[in-house]
Amino acid sequence: MDAEERKREASVRGEALNTLLAVMEEGVFCDKAVHKSLKECHFESRDRKLFTRLVEGTVERCIELDYILNCFSKVKVKKMKPVIRNILRLSLYQILYMDQIGDFAACNEAVRLTEKRKLYGLKGFVNGVLRNIVRQKEKLPYPERSEIFTYLSVYYSTPEWLVRYFVKLYGEAATEEIFKVFFKEEKLLPVRLEQSNVSAEQFEASLLQDGVHFYKGRLFPYAYYLELPCGLEELESFKKGCFAVQDESSMLPGAVSGVKEGDFVIDICAAPGGKSMHLDDMMHHSGTVISADLTEKKVSLIRENAERLHAASVIPTVNDARVFRKEWKEKADVVIADLPCSGLGVVGKKCDIKYKTKAEEIGVLAALQREILKTAACYLKPGGRLVYSTCTLTNEENEENRHFIERELSLLPVPVEAELPACLQGKTGKDGYIQVMPNETGTDGFFVAVFEKGA
Repeated sequence: MDAEERKREASVRGEALNTLLAVMEEGVFCDKAVHKSLKECHFESRDRKLFTRLVEGTVERCIELDYILNCFSKVKVKKMKPVIRNILRLSLYQILYMDQIGDFAACNEAVRLTEKRKLYGLKGFVNGVLRNIVRQKEKLPYPERSEIFTYLSVYYSTPEWLVRYFVKLYGEAATEEIFKVFFKEEKLLPVRLEQSNVSAEQFEASLLQDGVHFYKGRLFPYAYYLELPCGLEELESFKKGCFAVQDESSMLPGAVSGVKEGDFVIDICAAPGGKSMHLDDMMHHSGTVISADLTEKKVSLIRENAERLHAASVIPTVNDARVFRKEWKEKADVVIADLPCSGLGVVGKKCDIKYKTKAEEIGVLAALQREILKTAACYLKPGGRLVYSTCTLTNEENEENRHFIERELSLLPVPVEAELPACLQGKTGKDGYIQVMPNETGTDGFFVAVFEKGA
């Protein structure tokens, strides 16, 4: 590696450290912090990939990294200066998971980062801890499998309370399979083709012209996975509104909604608007989609996506989903209630959500969902459909709230077996709902249930 390349990579590592400090010490969401840095730093394509992997990989593996550091350092991670613990995390991630970076090069760069932060007295400490780990790299002291909760927590960097919750709900084997999907090395971008704007052939040709490798979806024919050579905003197909960024499991609410051309739809918690745009596409830009969320900031994201995708029927609207709006009473053919949740089905994409979610929040969120559902049900006209969905795997937010809707809101389950992708059929679709498991589909974890208001 020549001097210029070393200087370039040092710059990437320096920015990765800044971003880690924002995420791990200041509580900034990882995806937002990474996006901000990429926007401001104008990295080349290869540097964007290196930077993103350094940050997201270090955050994703943080519990494992801290466990190993604690085995080799007299000063425990929690007692270290914030800059030092994140330099060590960043460097250890490279040593364990980035074969293209030499172990001792990672150690040397850690010392340089320490010097740049003017922590000269801690250079020896940083160097000593990392080199000791390198020397024993092949026999690191991981927990024994017999200590199953600690083992899964450390190997898959998941808080132990969450491991225990998943094991109780799904069993040890399924829990480990779910975690394996979350930790897939290959992070492709899932997108949905806007079929009203462009044909699949035109879309694929545009991707090839932009040098984008793509793969067809697993669940829907209009779903794709992209391997980006550059920033998303640089793609011609993105600028022209050929596709929306959306996971396949998140396409299920639209697929089972029964929406028809000309329908009046309310998407009650819509930002950034993926499901609203999907319904607009299914209606071929006819009808009306009230795409609502709590703040102007969130609604501005919906507006931005609607303009790019030429979603003519989408009306971005600021609205508190808990507060009844008289003008919407019994007006909707379809209400989409994709509600705020713990997000434990999207850990593979949002690598810090598992650290931010607390056990006691699950019940609080389930109660909030019920409050919103009571209001949302009032907007259905006779024969209208309520589509309830979450991107989580918890029983309280999914199964229990499904029973609440049927029992307390007097809505009738609608069989959705025929609308489901083939790999999800033969399960619970006949009963009007489906729990999508990451270990079965390779997608985000997701729950969707469909109900109808009686005549």
